[in-house]
Amino acid sequence: MQTYLEKRDAATNQARYYRMLVLPNLFGAWTLYREWGRIGQGGKVCMEWFDSEDLAVGALIVLEAAKRRRGYWVEPQQLDMFEA
Repeated sequence: MQTYLEKRDAATNQARYYRMLVLPNLFGAWTLYREWGRIGQGGKVCMEWFDSEDLAVGALIVLEAAKRRRGYWVEPQQLDMFEA
């Protein structure tokens, strides 16, 4: 599971992104990979480990809801990136 959110505000010169992915790791656990920063530049990365995929997906959903409350959103054309 993955999500990509953006926040743009021309008045404050703000162009930010937030990307999250749930991935299996080599040790049998699951990783919530988070990356954020200014659009067009490298960002910061944080990885959290979970015992099950359900816990990692739950954490992703909670974080995505928090980011949406803070003004992050998904453009409709970005949804094509996630189709298999």
